[in-house]
Amino acid sequence: MRPALPARPPPGQAVRVRIDGGDFEAYAGEPLIDVINRAQIELAQVCYHPQLGPLQTCDTCAVEVNGTVTRACGTRVEAGLTVRTQTQAARAAQRDAYDRLVAHHDLYCTVCDNNNGNCTVHNTLHTLNFEHQTRPFQPKGYEKDFSNPFYRYDPDQCILCGRCVEACQNVQVNETLTIGWEMEQPRVLWDGGKPIGESSCVSCGHCVTVCPCNALMETSMLGEAGLMTALPLPVFNAAVGVVKGVEAATGLGLITHVSEVEAAARDRYIKKTKTVCTYCGVGCSFEVWTKDRHILKVEPGPGPANGISTCVKGKFGWDYVNAGDRLITPLIREGDRFREASWDEALDLIAWRLNEIKAQHGPDALAMIASSKCTNEEAFLVQKIARQVIGTNNVDNCSRYCQSPATMGLFRTVGHGGDSGTIADLEASDLIIGIGTNTAESHPVIAARIKRAQKLRGTKIVVFDLREHELARRADTFLRPRPGTDFVWLTAFSKYILDHDLADWAFLRERVNGLEAYRESIAAYTMEYAAEETGIAQAALEKLAREVAASPGVSICWAMGVTQQCGGSETSTAIANLLLVTGNFGKPGCGAYPLRGHNNVQGASDMGAMPDRVTGYQKVDDPVAVERYRREWGVTLRPERGLDNTQMVDAALKGQLKALWLTGEEMSLTDSDSNHVEASYERLEFFVVQDLYFTNTARFADVVLPGSPSLEKEGTFTNTERRIQRLYQAMPPLRGTKPDWEIYQAVAQRMGAQWNYAHPSEIMDEIARLTPIFAGVNYERLGGFGSLVWPVDADGTDMPLLYRERFNFPDGKARLYPAVYQPRVQAPNHEFDLHLNSGRMLEHFHEGNMTFRVPGVAAQSPDAFVELSPELAAERRVQSGQYVRVISASGAIRLRAVVTGRVSGNELYIPMNSRSAEDAVNRLTGQNKDTVTNTPAYKDTRVRLEVLPETGPHPLPKTNPRWGHPTPQRGVEVERKWARPDYVFPGGELPMHGASLNRRSDRLSTASDD
Repeated sequence: MRPALPARPPPGQAVRVRIDGGDFEAYAGEPLIDVINRAQIELAQVCYHPQLGPLQTCDTCAVEVNGTVTRACGTRVEAGLTVRTQTQAARAAQRDAYDRLVAHHDLYCTVCDNNNGNCTVHNTLHTLNFEHQTRPFQPKGYEKDFSNPFYRYDPDQCILCGRCVEACQNVQVNETLTIGWEMEQPRVLWDGGKPIGESSCVSCGHCVTVCPCNALMETSMLGEAGLMTALPLPVFNAAVGVVKGVEAATGLGLITHVSEVEAAARDRYIKKTKTVCTYCGVGCSFEVWTKDRHILKVEPGPGPANGISTCVKGKFGWDYVNAGDRLITPLIREGDRFREASWDEALDLIAWRLNEIKAQHGPDALAMIASSKCTNEEAFLVQKIARQVIGTNNVDNCSRYCQSPATMGLFRTVGHGGDSGTIADLEASDLIIGIGTNTAESHPVIAARIKRAQKLRGTKIVVFDLREHELARRADTFLRPRPGTDFVWLTAFSKYILDHDLADWAFLRERVNGLEAYRESIAAYTMEYAAEETGIAQAALEKLAREVAASPGVSICWAMGVTQQCGGSETSTAIANLLLVTGNFGKPGCGAYPLRGHNNVQGASDMGAMPDRVTGYQKVDDPVAVERYRREWGVTLRPERGLDNTQMVDAALKGQLKALWLTGEEMSLTDSDSNHVEASYERLEFFVVQDLYFTNTARFADVVLPGSPSLEKEGTFTNTERRIQRLYQAMPPLRGTKPDWEIYQAVAQRMGAQWNYAHPSEIMDEIARLTPIFAGVNYERLGGFGSLVWPVDADGTDMPLLYRERFNFPDGKARLYPAVYQPRVQAPNHEFDLHLNSGRMLEHFHEGNMTFRVPGVAAQSPDAFVELSPELAAERRVQSGQYVRVISASGAIRLRAVVTGRVSGNELYIPMNSRSAEDAVNRLTGQNKDTVTNTPAYKDTRVRLEVLPETGPHPLPKTNPRWGHPTPQRGVEVERKWARPDYVFPGGELPMHGASLNRRSDRLSTASDD
């Protein structure tokens, strides 16, 4: 396990280098500083960060290499190097370089919020035993920038190391930050000089995370982290003055010692807890710093899925945990009102009513729905209550609304229903195809890796989508097929590649079954037909098919634009078929990546919260699984398939489903055809909703239970890579709330079950006993930032890359599956003449129940809107900010318009998040579904538009990053610093740059995946 590293040349051959008299193993071409750090030789290094690579801006890592003083970070290893880190010349250069840095930095460590043991500037002062500045600090003359809601920039603290620029340009690849090296007083610039809040900054937090001092800091830290940092400004300035006055007489040693004592005192009240992000399926992990219930900051770094990377939600979107409207007591309905109740009363009522309904109507009159926001252990207990305590297979989770078709397509063809590799494998691809996925907004950290691969390694990006989102704009090829036709071009590609002898015949011959039957099934899918059906030129399709066949490594990412169609399972199958035809499974840099939308939607399905499968996708009628569960639970699993989410809604409306227990899902707004869903909930005899807030869905409940978010409990999540990670309790549950697993256990006990779990680790031990692909998973192996990627053998061996040797079928071979084209059924007609598309926004998550409770997010994206193309807006005489009514056969909503080229023709786009339940997009979607999995065909919806007379402000405030204009460049561009007339290499009289150094541009031009 290691965090994501920058793209670098692959390690060369093993060589030996001599450092300070010792011999050490190294690899030709790697940065010398990595060898020094592995050898645990103390060396100053301010600008260097292992996940950023050499920047060569600070010069503090000066060493003697074969007798010449140079930078350790910029020196590539060669056989026979002799390195000395502590010669007089090297030490002089190190100290001189540091002196130049702190001339840009106002040292006041004792009263600095950032003095928490992780300030590189502070720690380097100690490393160098630096006592006095010879170059006094000079203010730069710029104001602090507080215009971003989440962090501030203080130019007077900025040492111009360029870490933030490198992180923005080449890790996040938002390309907002630069340094104005040619300015009289250089500083970091946003969009070339805009205030942060008016720039293209997406508040991903990379810059704040890598800042080596307090120049970039979370506003949640200011005045909160230190013992003396909340002083009023005049007192604070006076305290800084005292520190400066003492320094001249005593040296910096005494001052830093006092600050270290103060920092150590903070450890008594600042808690640092490893957790896993609770938003999308990327699975970012980090430490969350808390002071009581105040969240000081999120600090990423060692996370195996993300490294230093986060997005605005993961880095800054945690205010929902302390929202003032958190539920803090159970509620019981009395007529049309709710009253507060004790936990005992609420739990007793639930157990009594479930038992009563079971006795009167049988177990299949009850159903359970697990939450994709809860832990694996909690999802497991949901299906355990259903199957062991109640005796029904009526259990499901929200993957039914997004990912079930992708899972089905992979079950049919390769045998496992998950990503075939890791994010690192995806980044190593030569060609990445995105189909129906707005990755940059739905899975920002994965998108960052894709963008980085394109920028630094030349990876080709191809996007098929209706809407021009960020990855579409950056793509080497962007094509807009007609809605619901991706199956056709995918299958035509497979036929074309087979017919033109471009397939990976050895792979097909040795590792794949069903080729002849598959070829027969796709005989009609010519390129001519594909062009006619998709609206894409035949020449463009043929050219791209040849590129796919010729590429050494192809990965395909897809999401709701594929799965939320009537043919979602068929198109997902076609994706896997194309990858099989071209041999793109079982090796790094290729494979199938159905990007999971929620933090634990993969885990909820892994845990058996499905109507026909128990843990690890074992079928409920599999004799081996049935016997395994009988021994563990003492009951025999029922072999019949239960009801899925969408079938539960229909069954409730018909009066067949009497009771439903729903956890952590706003189903009344996220299921298709919200009006239909709400009507079904009103028919239930007994409805339990378990959530953090009184949601729109809770309005229909009989009992509402206050659960706990991830920061208030322990457990595990499984991300889109199949990576299992632990989360630890950062703060106790809010008074009056309980972790969900404790709630399930309490009800199960009241219903007669002998459950006695003392900790979630015991639940995971049971999961491991029942589940072959989790056999080696336990909390000890997942300790800290450890992770395991299923399947996991009993000895703890996991499998990040699937299918190296065999596919998940008895004979080890994959299967080409003859899928069937399912065209859309809701094409626009005379009455409803427009097509509706919907999806996520970067700032918000899903319906917005969490993110609208984050003030900074809500200020940047206050509400939903509808995007219209310029041509449609001109035809209908609509301007941005004007109210329109969007109407379908299912309902109508009222929103403000945004006129944008992101959509084209008669397409409309509406984000899934809305402040008003009445105007949620799923008031419009209908009853048509994927023909295999019953996933609603949200993307197959026709509507019409009514223009209203009212006009409001533009739905996107000027502080929204979509108004900004990024400034792409190669990185920090240190050569521009070296070209300044005032630059001198520390300890020398002449500028040191040019051919003698391994330039940053060399790394960019020769880089490949590490």
